[in-house]
Amino acid sequence: MEYFVTGASGFIGKRLVRKLLARPDSTVHFLTRSADPQRLESLYAFWGADAGRVHPVVGDLTKKQLGVGKAEQKRLKGRIDHFFHLAALYDLAASAEADEAVNIGGTRNTLAFAEAIGAGRFHHMSSIAAAGMFEGIFREDMFEEAENLEHPYYRSKHESEGIVRRECKLPWRIYRPGSVVGDSRSGEMDKIDGPYYFFKLIQRVRRLLPPWLPSIGIEGGRINLVPVDFVVDATDHIAHLEGEDGKCFHLTDPHPHRVGDVLKIFARAAHAPDMGLRINAALLGFIPRGVKKSLLALTPVRRIRNAVMKDLGLPDDILDFVNYPTRFDCRETTRALAGSGIAVPPLESYAWRLWDYWERHLDPDLFIDRTLKGRVQGKVALVTGGSSGIGKAVARKLAEAGAVTVIVARDKEKLAETKREFEAAGLPLIAYSADIANHEECDDFVRQVTAEYGGVDLLVNNAGRSIRRAIENSFDRFHDFERCMQLNYFAAVRLTLGFLPGMLAKKKGHIVNISSIGVLTNAPRFSAYVASKSALEAFSRCAASEFSDRGIDFTCINMPLVRTPMIAPTQLYQSVPTLAPEEAAELVVEAIVHKPVRIATRLGVFGQVVHAVSPKLAQIIMNTSFRMFPDSVAASGRKDGEPVQPSADQVAFSQLMRGIHF
Repeated sequence: MEYFVTGASGFIGKRLVRKLLARPDSTVHFLTRSADPQRLESLYAFWGADAGRVHPVVGDLTKKQLGVGKAEQKRLKGRIDHFFHLAALYDLAASAEADEAVNIGGTRNTLAFAEAIGAGRFHHMSSIAAAGMFEGIFREDMFEEAENLEHPYYRSKHESEGIVRRECKLPWRIYRPGSVVGDSRSGEMDKIDGPYYFFKLIQRVRRLLPPWLPSIGIEGGRINLVPVDFVVDATDHIAHLEGEDGKCFHLTDPHPHRVGDVLKIFARAAHAPDMGLRINAALLGFIPRGVKKSLLALTPVRRIRNAVMKDLGLPDDILDFVNYPTRFDCRETTRALAGSGIAVPPLESYAWRLWDYWERHLDPDLFIDRTLKGRVQGKVALVTGGSSGIGKAVARKLAEAGAVTVIVARDKEKLAETKREFEAAGLPLIAYSADIANHEECDDFVRQVTAEYGGVDLLVNNAGRSIRRAIENSFDRFHDFERCMQLNYFAAVRLTLGFLPGMLAKKKGHIVNISSIGVLTNAPRFSAYVASKSALEAFSRCAASEFSDRGIDFTCINMPLVRTPMIAPTQLYQSVPTLAPEEAAELVVEAIVHKPVRIATRLGVFGQVVHAVSPKLAQIIMNTSFRMFPDSVAASGRKDGEPVQPSADQVAFSQLMRGIHF
């Protein structure tokens, strides 16, 4: 038996050809736009057949007679028992012109070609979209009753099916599959479509919430999902039955799920929180179209909506999908498949395969270079305070990733030592000596870097000064507050202002500010330090609001306690848990790669929440730590005596509040 197939390289077509080739003594001719050997070899491998059983026919769906020459038509004439027309444009964002050229014009051209070669039977792969947005149950014997065909894709599928019904002179059969998802046995799918649009949302919820915590979902109409293997098996079986010509078959699920249940099933497959509480999306239908249009005309509303939709990968017409009003009767298909063992498997039985395949192969994040090298290679990265501690560890990672790494610090000897260390490891490093807390030196430094390297692409404001001293021991030390502000705030802001013009000219740039967990927990004894870091965070938030549409990103890292020279004078910290500089550098790498607004530990976020929800309780907790841990010998004015070893209470509290400044 010989077959001709259009769309043989498509998702359904590839599998149908393989199914046809499984029949004894079968030969398949298929339409292809290119006879490129490499492309054909991959198809032959998928089909498990060679050129002896599959024959490419070069042509074009949009041309008359498919652009196939007379000689080729003569060769095929009278040989084709079954002609399958699967080729179509399935893109809800495509233009009306494109839909008409491929789906309508292509069907007419294909039909003319099939008649010219005298095919025995014509099989047309339509879609449930041919029913439009029909309100109610659409039967297999219904066609003219289709409603709401305003969408170009729906209209093109309806019209192309109409061409077969009205114009086809050959015996014909029409198949309307539901929303085709991946293979129920392997999960394989070729693109994101239908329920897959919600997978990114489910993934985000899973990352934010534990699986046992119920979350909010949406409810809507019934979505008819069918796996591609069912569509192929059903088409192959019905195509070879006798006495079924002139009929249409709904390849659909007799028991479709509502949108809320579909999301629930996939959430369970993803081990995400169960979307138990559902909001009916149909409620949005009560908002007059004019009101919705007016709201979207407002720039802030439109930008927020577009940003959310883009971030989650949701199409503009997602509400049409959610509120889909049509149900499909499939009794003719059920009758035709009786006794064959071919049926739609329960979604619950294979949803996990679809999810697993999507997360391994189709998740858009997989195609984004999330490596530090991908972010910084060849770019100019500046790290302040780069001769020791966190700054040095960050600079090393940047240099290893191929960035043009620049560091600045005051101590020339440490800078020279750091440079020698990098060179010994084969890592290039550019080191500048400058006191960025000094306005003149800071400005000179900015001008020099701009002149020599054209500015910077990445600025890590890491240099800082920390003073651990209770306010009652600081009545005569106002200069402590000035010094912290000068370096931690003014110097960072001055550098940012200096390099921002160059970033704006390039329409891209990233500023990472090393803040402190103390900003979230309001750590006592660190009023000077925390105030300066809070000021820097406030500046960053304001700046981000101004430049979010200009390609400039700002990230604040609420860094927990890190074992650096800055905390060395406080001997108490030798006995409490701290991060190593290399561990702290990993947080900076995370900031550079993912560009979040903030990076903070869970304890830091918890501290911020407690302060917001119950500030009095937060004060009691922090006052307890204040009274439990004394000032250092130097800060309290004592000059003699050995430092006191931490008590059991102090050790226990510091372990419980890991990373918090005491």
